[in-house]
Amino acid sequence: MTLSRPGLAAPLVRDAHASGSNSFGDLPEWNLDDLYKGEDAPELTRDMDWLRDACASFAADYEGKLASLDAAGLLAAVQRYEQIDIIAGRVMSFAGLRYYQLTIDADRAKFLSDCQDRITAFTTPLVFYGLEFNRLDEGHLAGLLAADAGLARYKPVFDRMRAMKPYQLSDELERFLHDLSTVGAAAWNRLFDETIAGLTFDVNGETLNLEGTLNLLTEQDRATREAATRALIAVFSSNIKTFARIHNTLAKEKEIEDRWRGMPTPQTGRHLANHVEPEVVEALRNAVVAAYPRLSHRYYRLKAKWMGLERMQVWDRNAPLPLEDDRIVPWAEAEATVLDAYAAFDPALADLARPFFTKGWIDAGVKPGKAPGAFAHPTVTTVHPYVMLNYLGKPRDVMTLAHELGHGVHQVLAAGQGELLSSTPLTLAETASVFGEMLTFRKLLAEAKTPAQRKTLLAGKVEDMINTVVRQIAFYDFECKLHAARSEGELTPDDINALWMSVQAQSLGDAFDFVEGYETFWAYIPHFVHSPFYVYAYAFGDGLVNALYAVYEEGDPDFRSKYFALLRAGGSMHHKDLLAPFGLDASDPTFWDKGLSMIEAMIDELETLDA
Repeated sequence: MTLSRPGLAAPLVRDAHASGSNSFGDLPEWNLDDLYKGEDAPELTRDMDWLRDACASFAADYEGKLASLDAAGLLAAVQRYEQIDIIAGRVMSFAGLRYYQLTIDADRAKFLSDCQDRITAFTTPLVFYGLEFNRLDEGHLAGLLAADAGLARYKPVFDRMRAMKPYQLSDELERFLHDLSTVGAAAWNRLFDETIAGLTFDVNGETLNLEGTLNLLTEQDRATREAATRALIAVFSSNIKTFARIHNTLAKEKEIEDRWRGMPTPQTGRHLANHVEPEVVEALRNAVVAAYPRLSHRYYRLKAKWMGLERMQVWDRNAPLPLEDDRIVPWAEAEATVLDAYAAFDPALADLARPFFTKGWIDAGVKPGKAPGAFAHPTVTTVHPYVMLNYLGKPRDVMTLAHELGHGVHQVLAAGQGELLSSTPLTLAETASVFGEMLTFRKLLAEAKTPAQRKTLLAGKVEDMINTVVRQIAFYDFECKLHAARSEGELTPDDINALWMSVQAQSLGDAFDFVEGYETFWAYIPHFVHSPFYVYAYAFGDGLVNALYAVYEEGDPDFRSKYFALLRAGGSMHHKDLLAPFGLDASDPTFWDKGLSMIEAMIDELETLDA
């Protein structure tokens, strides 16, 4: 068992863009007082001092002694460790969230870095814990678990720890890697964040940040979309050496560590962290790639026809349909839409989401220097999650709100498991978010008054699902190729560009031409930097939710109670056990076809509406 690398979890940004003006009302901002009231808060000083002493005393009490503890003694050690995790997580959540509000602020960046450095130093004495725990004899540990139900409750944590046993290094090397972390991947992550946040783009005489420029890709006017794309190309191209250096360094660092640990593939660490079998991920990947012609290729040919185009360009991929209403959705309407959709499923779901709007748990506005995209950060189980958006009033922004609130509700419910058991593996972390989107979509679809409105909603949902499934699996393939190529030597920007284009045509299909410069668009995707191979979790979550939603529509009378139980479980159960009550099994090769068939059925209906 090891503390997660000190620092805020990376902002995991969805592949969706919004657009619009500032005519959507007052947007909420975070109130971080529930963590700390400021950098100089006495509670923060107190917690830092406590953390230093707690780590030192933990090491003094337990290093070299785990094998001699009885069940009650080991449980006490686990609970002390859990409290350390809470305090460290609270400090880093506060420092990280403040930083993501304004990543170009030097004082906030320094505060985050100083907190990382101090907590890394404090927690270095704890490195022994996971290593020594994994040296416990299997029979001895089984006996301890059988003797104490409180200890046995942590078995899922122990199982995940011991899955890493074949790959752990010596105590000395593990301490070295722990100490090195703040100037390794964490430092390159910050360089990426600060570079991205500092970019500006000139579009038709207006200077915009990344978020504002990406937002223009969903404008109705094609010339505006093209201008935004060309501005992105110009800036990415002028910075491409920096982004290539970041990717080369991180991929090489990962290759070195994986080699020393004996990891068989670059993806192994992610699969272990997700508690998912490689063959399950491979089945998902293969099912999606096989479905490209039936899904994205077919849909984009339809879209080209709707837009009156012989060929589409990349700036048409997320364009609204010609018949689509470009009305700006006020924030109050977005809030009501999502809460009503949640309440229609179960009033308790809306009750869990409502405090996010009323208590300063959402930061929604687009501001200079703010991190792009959207995420939900769970902070720690003794506080509550925070949601970040960049809301610009498009229908897709409403779906993003539904998505991130789903994460937030999931995190609130899972908090009851405690700090070590609440964290949901990425394979299940997208369940409530994608389900929340589906609830919102189905509500809007049911309220559609004309075939044109229904067509617009269906097309928007299909595009979101293609972005979530097809595009993310293409991203996964790109990462697999990138890490494989980097293991053979340094990659030039042109090398990385070529890998990117090798998955774009395959996944998007024959309806597209690719403007010169689009090959640089890998540069801004944060997942590749912050969380290698994270992206398949989106496709996993979408396929899983489509299958779950089918069970819901079939009228299972106990579905709601089972669903809430799944969310409350957090990381305390394997995906196979969580899905069993619904009659589902993700390890079944045909499981993914069920989810993909839902997308296919929507495209079928669009073809019917188009006839």
